[in-house]
Amino acid sequence: MYQYVIFDLDGTLLNTIDDLADAGNHVCKLHGWPTHTVEEYKYFVGNGIQKLVERLFPEKCRDLEYAKSVMDQEFTPYYDAHKEDKTAPYAGIPQLLEHLKAAGVSMAVLSNKGHALARPVVEHYYPGVFPYVQGALPDCPTKPDPTLLHRLMAEMGATRGNTLFVGDSNVDIRTARNGNLTSCGVLWGFRTRKELEDEGADFIAENPEQLEKLILS
Repeated sequence: MYQYVIFDLDGTLLNTIDDLADAGNHVCKLHGWPTHTVEEYKYFVGNGIQKLVERLFPEKCRDLEYAKSVMDQEFTPYYDAHKEDKTAPYAGIPQLLEHLKAAGVSMAVLSNKGHALARPVVEHYYPGVFPYVQGALPDCPTKPDPTLLHRLMAEMGATRGNTLFVGDSNVDIRTARNGNLTSCGVLWGFRTRKELEDEGADFIAENPEQLEKLILS
C-alpha cells in the first residue's frame, strides 16, 4: 500500500481540455491566427500555461516576452473566467478519491497550472479532499523538474519509498523519475499508452479501479 499519492491535475483528475482549448482559440482569434483542434491541445498542454501559449503562435511571432504578455493579458483572464464551463472529473475519480481517503491515504496535487488557478479549481471539484495542492510558481522550475515535488513531499511528510506519483503524460513520468518516485501512468487522460511506456512508467492504469487496486494492495 502507498501511504502517499501525488496526482497530476489536467488529464488525470480533471478533464480540462475543452476549456483550455477554448481559451487558446480565443487568443488565436484575437490575433487572426489559425485555431487548433482539441486533439492538438492535448499535446500543447503539460508544460505550463506560458508554454501552451507559445505553442499557439505562428513561428514568426514566437517571442518569450510577448508570450508572457499574451498569457497574462489575454489567455489567463479568459481561462479564469471560463475554467469551469466544460471541465469535469473523469468517471470513477470521485469514488477512487473517496476510497483512498477512507483508507487513510494522504493525497496531494502537483500541477504545472499556475498556483493561483490550480488550488481553486481543485477545491471546486474536490472540496476537502486535497490538503496539499501545488501549482506552478514564477520563481521555481515546473515539472519535470523535481523542485516543487520535493517541496510538496516535505510538506506532506512523505518519503520516496511510500509515495506514488500519478499522471497522464511523459512529463509526469519524467517528474517521478527525477524525484526518484514510483510512477503510474493513466490512460483516461490526454496522452497514449505508447508515450507512457516509452517514458518508462512503472505501472499503467487503464481505469480508476486498477489505480485503486495498485495503491491499496
